[in-house]
Amino acid sequence: MQFIQTILPYAQVVLSIFLIAAVLLQTRGSSVGGAFGGSDGGSTFYTRRGAEKTFFQATIVISVLFVLTAFLTFYTS
Repeated sequence: MQFIQTILPYAQVVLSIFLIAAVLLQTRGSSVGGAFGGSDGGSTFYTRRGAEKTFFQATIVISVLFVLTAFLTFYTS
């Protein structure tokens, strides 16, 4: 149990860096107005394909792992 308590903070740091990188790699040229709720006129929904789909799924997996490590850190302390 001591080993898990020792390694969890390092795992969270690594996962947070990967999560930030995955989110930043998903941005696809949206304007600043779109970030604050403004319409840029070209917002349409489409199916993700290729690398975009892979980054999207990786972001979900990394975020779930991050949340699990956060819960483990809380319950093991």
